[in-house]
Amino acid sequence: MKRAISMECLEGRSVVELENASLLGPSSFQRKSLSFAEVSPIDHDCEKFSQDVVRSKVLSSIKVVVLSTKINLLMPFGPMAILVHNLFDSHGLVFLFCLLGIIPLAERLGYTTEQLALFTGPAVGGLLYATFGNATELIISIHALKSGFIHLVQQSLLGSILSNLLLVLGCALFAGGVVFYKREQSFNHADTSVDFGLLLMAVMGLIFPAVLHATHTELENEKSQLNLSRFTSCILLVAYVCYIVFQVKSQKNLPALVEEDGGLNKETTDDAEVPEISMWESMIWLAILTGGISVLSGYLVKTIEGASKELKMPVAFLSVILLPIVGNAAEHAGSVMFAVKDKLDLSLEVAVGSSIQISMFLIPFCVVVGWMIDCPMDLNFQPFETTTLFMSVIIVAFLLHNGTSNYFKGIMLILCYLIVSASFYVHTDPAPIGEINPLTAHP
Repeated sequence: MKRAISMECLEGRSVVELENASLLGPSSFQRKSLSFAEVSPIDHDCEKFSQDVVRSKVLSSIKVVVLSTKINLLMPFGPMAILVHNLFDSHGLVFLFCLLGIIPLAERLGYTTEQLALFTGPAVGGLLYATFGNATELIISIHALKSGFIHLVQQSLLGSILSNLLLVLGCALFAGGVVFYKREQSFNHADTSVDFGLLLMAVMGLIFPAVLHATHTELENEKSQLNLSRFTSCILLVAYVCYIVFQVKSQKNLPALVEEDGGLNKETTDDAEVPEISMWESMIWLAILTGGISVLSGYLVKTIEGASKELKMPVAFLSVILLPIVGNAAEHAGSVMFAVKDKLDLSLEVAVGSSIQISMFLIPFCVVVGWMIDCPMDLNFQPFETTTLFMSVIIVAFLLHNGTSNYFKGIMLILCYLIVSASFYVHTDPAPIGEINPLTAHP
């Protein structure tokens, strides 16, 4: 029976018919009031259900990101560093607590970056890795630049490269060689040659400003090396962008090559990673973890000079050795794990790839940032530091030139890192003539 009745039909009907139709009877109002009464509890149940879903989603995300790894037991050291800084006058403790507190944040930042990269294409994923892969070093560097600690930025970034090339890669080669001691491990030699070509290009960009300054052959005193550094930094950033495009194009062409060899496509599909958290959760965690690292980095930079005096260690040793070990803790574990699983290509991608990011992206980016905030950050890393980097790159390139590895090569790289550590322990940074060294200047 139709509820809507036209005006013409209503004129031809009596009131009794209308009442029989129950359109104006009290039962209709009862049904309407009953229907409204029934909708309200349903809406309430839906709202409660949505709240339960959101709460369950949040708890699940916290469980995956915060409670899924034992390294997060170090997270309380971050708040402890802030507490000690406000209650006690101990720069040494604040510095050590900040180091320990940054380790789990840096590891989780790498994890959330990987999760977010699973939702993006390879091009955006490569950009994410370039931005957040070494976010800890970048945040510390920006805080140091704002405070005027130019040489601290240079030494910490240099230390990250040395740590990845010698310590991280050395431990990976040693662990993999011990597990597979009966044979030599192999890796893709073609990719490695391109990577070390980029590293030597970055070293060339650092050598020329240092030589220009050391030989006093600048056209304009102090200004020429700064202009050269800024120009070279722009060139290195362009080269790094070309490198990312080259990597993306190579990955796109890889499936076509794999299809020609039967059975490999299925294995690649089976190894595809499934994200454990959603894209929005990854973005929220990236913001939270980046903020935490930024806060602790501020305390780290403020207390490094006082920590150097309390711990009786040179600032160069703290910035070149201790800071990079903390920033590379997650990469260290990942590289060793891949080597033990006989995935040496992935170990090299972690260690050498991170060194490329720092030398071709982070260092030039810091020069550009210093340019924007009127801070004279340049590529003159001083002869001692530049020589150390050059020798390290040459040693690693020679050891890996034949595409094979064993535990003895890993031991050699670890011993080289010990020599570098001892050298920076006895190394002091003399203030340049006519300038105040920000690492030794007191406000």
